Amino acid sequence: MPFLHPGQPVRKGLYWVAGLYGLIIRFRLWCYRKGWLTITRLPCRVVSVGNLTVGGTGKTPIVILLTEWFLAKGQRVAILSRGYKRTSKEPRLLVSDGSRILAGPLEAGDEPFLIAQRCPQAIVAVGADRVALGRWVLEQHPIDCIVLDDGFQHRSLHRDVDLVLLDATDAAGLDALFPAGRLREPLQELDRASAVMITRADSRQDVDEIYGRLRAIGGPYEDAIEVVFRPQSVLSIVSGEQQSVEWCRRKKAWLVSGIGNSRSFRRSAETMGVEILGETAFEDHHGYHHGDIEKIRADVQATGCEIVLTTEKDGGKLLPLLMPSDSWWMLRLGTEVVRGEERLYSLIDGSPLGETRQARSRA
Repeated sequence: MPFLHPGQPVRKGLYWVAGLYGLIIRFRLWCYRKGWLTITRLPCRVVSVGNLTVGGTGKTPIVILLTEWFLAKGQRVAILSRGYKRTSKEPRLLVSDGSRILAGPLEAGDEPFLIAQRCPQAIVAVGADRVALGRWVLEQHPIDCIVLDDGFQHRSLHRDVDLVLLDATDAAGLDALFPAGRLREPLQELDRASAVMITRADSRQDVDEIYGRLRAIGGPYEDAIEVVFRPQSVLSIVSGEQQSVEWCRRKKAWLVSGIGNSRSFRRSAETMGVEILGETAFEDHHGYHHGDIEKIRADVQATGCEIVLTTEKDGGKLLPLLMPSDSWWMLRLGTEVVRGEERLYSLIDGSPLGETRQARSRA
């Protein structure tokens, strides 16, 4: 959402709406603190990866990173997601049973489908009621750990670890509640997080700006965990062929994305050295249709692009619409914890280091 000058009438109207929204949110949180709303504990460890803002902060790659870490330790993992904008009307849907994918990206939602692809040994399920969904999964599968995708606002389910992601490239998003800004909850609600993770922390200036916002509200946030997402490889959407990042260098490309932060995708493409001749950026979770593809094909032909480059999240939805001759590639990002890695894994593992730091952050 564009940020207008506070003196403009439209902006003033948004602040009135944001004020009402804030009252509702604060009352709901107060009810949980008073015990008037129930928090349910499931019989396994629960780790939540969430946002304080609307839009993309990089939750999906963090969920994948943590899930891969749990699986490498031999733990049985389930990922619970809302399945935003999925077409299935079922209240609970099993996307993957840990051995095969049972639902496509439209039926399941693009992010759960991508997680199921990247973590084939994990159970992936979607449903709006995360408590009922967790119980349903546990009735069918033995699980050691549940990872909640976008779970910070889902207070009805107890979590052992609450990770909250802040996008280093979107410091302005922390300035006001929705719809005047991008905050889902007041910034002070970071107090209930086990740890703050600053994503897209490539620029020290961007990261320092986030720290400036956090200092303004006080609290022990100087030891935030910092993460970067770096291009790892590209994969052909049609054939599955994989190429190195170097293969893309100097190729003429048209960018296509339907994610929460298209600017971040463009920056990733620029770091790969591709020559960007044009871009089509849709809203997050865009449902592609043949008209979109035909328009992009026309733009590619008119500009002389060699490839179309998109995100891995978009790739699954685009596959049914492409022809074998389409040179459409999806970018796979790698996740690197550049600060606080020991603390992160101590927290999610429940080791003494993590538990001590978590208790200190809530003191």
